[in-house]
Amino acid sequence: MRVYRGTDYNDMSRKAANILSAQVILKPNSVLGLATGSTPLGTYKQLIDWHQKGDIDFSDVTTVNLDEYAGLSKYDVNSYHYFMKQNFWDHVNISPERTHIPDGTAADAEDECLSYDNLIAGIGGIDMQLLGLGNNGHIGFNEPGASFDKDTHIVKLSDMTIEANKRFFEREEDVPRSAYTMGIKSIMQSRRILVIANGVHKSEILKKAFFGPVTPSVPASVLQLHNDVTLVGDVEALSLI
Repeated sequence: MRVYRGTDYNDMSRKAANILSAQVILKPNSVLGLATGSTPLGTYKQLIDWHQKGDIDFSDVTTVNLDEYAGLSKYDVNSYHYFMKQNFWDHVNISPERTHIPDGTAADAEDECLSYDNLIAGIGGIDMQLLGLGNNGHIGFNEPGASFDKDTHIVKLSDMTIEANKRFFEREEDVPRSAYTMGIKSIMQSRRILVIANGVHKSEILKKAFFGPVTPSVPASVLQLHNDVTLVGDVEALSLI
């Protein structure tokens, strides 16, 4: 595992964007696994800036997202599809046909999960997967106790995750209680994994995830078993390692 320390959130975001841009420059038709939430916003902003300056071309890139809330349409302002359009896709030259995310309104959830796994396999798998780190160690929406051998599936969100995500909604009761997520098996099949974390509130779980025992009670700890993981954090997030 490689670890890069950023002086602050902006420096962390720039370092993470450097790694993603290098992936695209070296392999223009890369398949990128993308994440949502507040942590990757700075990384996406930096990639957009470099694209607009002509430094990076996304025209041959394909993206697959980690997760989507169950029950929300892609037009819902709280959906992850909407998040990605607002914060990344609409600002770079990536074809909409090359952007993929689970359908939160699919009539058959089991079929949607299988179709998503088949889609990822059909495009050759994920070259680089971007991950945030949940306060309880979740990756994607794989909560503590999640099996390490699952593909894409629907998961019930923990109270901690609902609490962390309610800031994006008008009311706590509006936060969906379940979501589609790539399983840990799906994530671990990515060729390269890039984890980003910032803030002192992530320091304890980061230490547990990368320097504690590998256990389903800390889902991110399974990343210790992957052969190509890069961790980029700011000083506060990395303060305990």
